[in-house]
Amino acid sequence: MKALVTGGASGIGAACARALAEQYAAAVVVADRDGVAAKSVANEIGGDAWEVDLADVTVLEKLRLDADILVNCAGVQNVAPVESFPPETFRRMHRLMVEAPFLLMRAALPSMYERGFGRIINISSIHGTRASAYKSAYVSAKHALEGLSKVVALEGGSRGVTSNCVSPGYVRTPLVENQIADQARLHGLDHSAVVADVLLARSAVKQLVEPEEVAALVAWLASAQAGSVSGASFTMDGGWSAS
Repeated sequence: MKALVTGGASGIGAACARALAEQYAAAVVVADRDGVAAKSVANEIGGDAWEVDLADVTVLEKLRLDADILVNCAGVQNVAPVESFPPETFRRMHRLMVEAPFLLMRAALPSMYERGFGRIINISSIHGTRASAYKSAYVSAKHALEGLSKVVALEGGSRGVTSNCVSPGYVRTPLVENQIADQARLHGLDHSAVVADVLLARSAVKQLVEPEEVAALVAWLASAQAGSVSGASFTMDGGWSAS
């Protein structure tokens, strides 16, 4: 079993790489622009590291991937009102979170079709179905990723390939921890108050999602038992989207 996990050097991506290696003895390629951290995770799980800036999509246009499992996890966040959102930042975020997954799917599908088996798992977000102010690039990119995932599900279904999204709320990652610190300074609150009263204000479960929780669902979606599950989006948001 061969797998590629983008954004695999830390957070959700690293947890997914570990879960796939452990449960399926998968040979995992850990792709990340932080080559040192990617190599560290790869060495830990007996995989390989690919140092790559996926926002530079030109390097992906002629790529061909031999992989059974593709996990598109790489992402970034930038918060600003639409009228002052930097256009190049908007474009870069869409290249990283929409165009790069498209090109990686395009590169992986031929070998998946040849084998009659493939699992594409896109790490979306609750922002793939819900909007938040000041996150125009992130929200629109995740909405686009959800739609792209469904298209691939329709095209690949008769050829043994599934495509799904996992859509968590706030996950305990370095990116979110930085947001908590920023919000704490802005509102004059301590860490726990920011988590409960700001980030998780609309969630029934007042705790951050752990990366390992996301990885456990990803690992199941990669299994043979999930062969009839495709074109779906699995929320893991503590009840946020139920409100």
